[in-house]
Amino acid sequence: MSKTGSTGALASFTIDDQSVVPIYKQISRQIRQAVISGRLRSGTRLPATRTLASELGVSRNTIVSVFDDLISEGYIESKLGDGTYVAEALPEDHLIPGHINEKPSGEAMVGLEALSSRGQSISTYSEAPLTNEIIVARPFCADLPAVEEFPTEVWSRLMAKCWQAITPVTLSHVHPAGFAPLQQSIARHLHAARFVRCTADQLIITSGSQQSLDLCARLLIDTGDPIWVEEPGYIGARSVFAAAGAKLIPVPVDGGGMSVAAGKALEPRPRLILVSPARHYPLGITMSLERRKELIEFANSVGAWIIEDDYDNEFRYDGLPLPAMQSLLTAKRIIYLGTFSKSLIPAFRLGYMVVPKDLVNAFVTAKSIITRHAPIIEQMTLHEFISTGQFASHIRKMRQIYLARQNALIGQLNERLTHLIEVAPAPTGMHLTAFFREPVNDVAFCDAARRRGISLRPLSIYYLREKKRSGLIIGFGSAKVPRIIQGVDRLANFSKEFCNR
Repeated sequence: MSKTGSTGALASFTIDDQSVVPIYKQISRQIRQAVISGRLRSGTRLPATRTLASELGVSRNTIVSVFDDLISEGYIESKLGDGTYVAEALPEDHLIPGHINEKPSGEAMVGLEALSSRGQSISTYSEAPLTNEIIVARPFCADLPAVEEFPTEVWSRLMAKCWQAITPVTLSHVHPAGFAPLQQSIARHLHAARFVRCTADQLIITSGSQQSLDLCARLLIDTGDPIWVEEPGYIGARSVFAAAGAKLIPVPVDGGGMSVAAGKALEPRPRLILVSPARHYPLGITMSLERRKELIEFANSVGAWIIEDDYDNEFRYDGLPLPAMQSLLTAKRIIYLGTFSKSLIPAFRLGYMVVPKDLVNAFVTAKSIITRHAPIIEQMTLHEFISTGQFASHIRKMRQIYLARQNALIGQLNERLTHLIEVAPAPTGMHLTAFFREPVNDVAFCDAARRRGISLRPLSIYYLREKKRSGLIIGFGSAKVPRIIQGVDRLANFSKEFCNR
């Protein structure tokens, strides 16, 4: 459902409730474009936040987030006691001929308008702006593993061994499904660690979860098909399907995982269900066995496909994990996804998908059209890394390191920030989810923290609907304990200043 504003130059603004892009970002983008194009000129006074919120049918907090974003970017400025205005001096990267002024008649299109509808859709969906900014030095980066602990010497030795063993045949041809010995070693690992039921020929090597999701979107959905996604949910996953034209149905997540009853009420016949049962992102909830069985039974009854994103299954600190949902005997319509980006290093772009036998040929053919195959030397080296026991050894070591770092972070947060946030231990993964005890604009909080060298993610951006919780995603994987202590000290001082303002 779309809403349209009617306040002066904002009259053409629209909001798509079903879009994967958060509402505040949709509004920010349209105001920014209105400023750049000259429809909103420098010095123009903008409506009050309550007025604009009423016109667009959103909450005032949403508009406050919009204004905070645009003020930080330099497009608008707040004058104490006098309102909010379009900035007199715009950001330098937009002050170029032909960008603010209207395009001369007959000039070829060179911006986003030159793209196809699908191209424009794809370019819209992103969890964060693409940047070359180095964030490793910042505390609390979410989803970033301890790259300094990666056994580079072992990996280099195995890679050299693979180069020595390579043959002309291997250099000239690799099957699109992947390097056969790697398929076999991953299949054995999944059977032992996650009880996944598959043969090696059902396993397709990809360049990571995003490519696996893209293949699923290309082969399983048509424009307008309804799909269930978790609410809140991982932006990177749902963006793939939104960009492909799917109708996203945000299904609430409770203590047992995705609510099947709520999903049925919202959309009784989804084409596809996207779920992360081992560790929900970002809340960290593990889906109960009863809920898994209920979801599988429902999917079988309506002919829906389930995509099980098992992105973070290796690092569990509290007891044994439940087997993969795919391992249940009733699971007939599940495509299982995994990645090595978190268990090894982010720059190592190898993942995999386990596809039902009847779909293997279709997925391999599609992959051969799109990318052919992942780099062969990396595949060969990973096979050696797994088959020689190095992968299992690395995982055991990292579990202990991450548990120590999580404990240190929780202890410091409870000591310094318990008045502001509520946080609980995470049984899996490399981040904590904290909830503000009092109403706080988490987007503005994280933007201001970033300018102070603290990398946090706002929880609210992971919601599609207007009803959302305010909180923080706090990573602990990439920071050693002394840096965690220093980071919490800096965060506590910053929080005091922010709340006082």
